[in-house]
Amino acid sequence: MPERISTRDIVYIALFAALTAALALFPPIAVPILGGVPISAQSMGPMLAGAILGGKRGALSMLLVVGLVAVGLPILSGGRGGLGVFAGPTAGFLVGWIGAAFVTGMLHEFGWRKLNFLSSFTYAVIGGIGVVYALGIPWVAFWAEISLTKAAIGSAAFIPGDLLKAALVGIVAVTVKRSYPLIQKTA
Repeated sequence: MPERISTRDIVYIALFAALTAALALFPPIAVPILGGVPISAQSMGPMLAGAILGGKRGALSMLLVVGLVAVGLPILSGGRGGLGVFAGPTAGFLVGWIGAAFVTGMLHEFGWRKLNFLSSFTYAVIGGIGVVYALGIPWVAFWAEISLTKAAIGSAAFIPGDLLKAALVGIVAVTVKRSYPLIQKTA
């Protein structure tokens, strides 16, 4: 029998979708070599959602964000939204948020009992950077008609900022674990 989603889960899912939308308020920085894919604080949303909510709820929160973008809400950095976003250079990164939240969350669930800053940071890097880049870079290469190598090299501009975001997620996840743990998995 499928696991039911409680009202509390729905509230958390909506809260992290809203938090991800709010992170768009930080001004984006465009990277011309990648066809205008912006550097934004918003990519921290999937990492936070997974680290705090776990895999399933984190992924559902990002699915909600992607769905809201698809119906036209301008909740992406730069006030973007609508189906046209999925035909542009950021589509792979955007869809990657769902997988990023899931992987980050599953890793946090698996390592929850012994979670510390370093493990949380590592999980955020694997899910929030690795998964997003694994989907985003091939899409940029396809969209911009450049090689995967060139797209990967261009994406290197994002790594320092993404590592900083992963570090912030590590701090937040460990703090939440101590004060108000939402992940109840034991592993």
